[in-house]
Amino acid sequence: MRDLGAGFGHLLKGQRWVARHGKSYGFGLLPGLITLVLYVGALVALALWGADFVGWATPFADDWSSPWVGLFRGFLTAVLFALALLLAVLTFTAVTLLIGQPFYESLSERVDRDVSPDGTAPESGLPLLRDLWISARDSLRLLVRAAIWGVLLFALGFIPVVGQTVVPVVGFFVTGFFLTEELASVALQRRGVEMRERLALLRSRKTLVWGFGTPLGLAFLVPFVAVFLMPGAVAGATLLARELLGEETKDGGEAPAPADTNAAF
Repeated sequence: MRDLGAGFGHLLKGQRWVARHGKSYGFGLLPGLITLVLYVGALVALALWGADFVGWATPFADDWSSPWVGLFRGFLTAVLFALALLLAVLTFTAVTLLIGQPFYESLSERVDRDVSPDGTAPESGLPLLRDLWISARDSLRLLVRAAIWGVLLFALGFIPVVGQTVVPVVGFFVTGFFLTEELASVALQRRGVEMRERLALLRSRKTLVWGFGTPLGLAFLVPFVAVFLMPGAVAGATLLARELLGEETKDGGEAPAPADTNAAF
């Protein structure tokens, strides 16, 4: 329970940090706005032409009698749109971070310098293009993992009772874990922590990760909220990364070192 509260505390601290640094907050909004426009455009297109796509993909139902063909294709259209919404929530952060890599890299460095006792921030030492390539590669790998979980949970949602109670709760925790990994990757990649190591590090403090990512995932379900919370989420994830690595901060002692675990997402 302590870690749940600590994770949520990092989320709030990140939002407070950007509230005190208006310029960083303003720059941090741009990638989210760009991603939002792209996602809204894609969802609107799906809403307009999703039924046509389903009709094209199910030619075997052309000869079915009414109302079965309409019910069948209407159900598939609803499933397609619901799956698109779920994947949009799971992937919004990764796509936004990819688009806004330079913006969020700079914001994360400022947070590190602000809370570090010696006023310094770790640097990757890699060229910008190399950093962008690593970020894109890791984002794609994480998107594949998130998509697999999304499809699995969506399918399990059709199980009576369990699908309407247990599965949504599990889905929120899975979403929270992936959101945290995506956001913390900005600070951890700058420290040279590879994706496999990042995942192991996050699994070692799952309750801390859930305390940060799960309420953020719930907030991201509200239209447009993700755009305005993203800068603070990156700032908070930087603070969380410092705790995971046991780095000293100005407002506290050295955070506990991460523990080993074999649990997996």
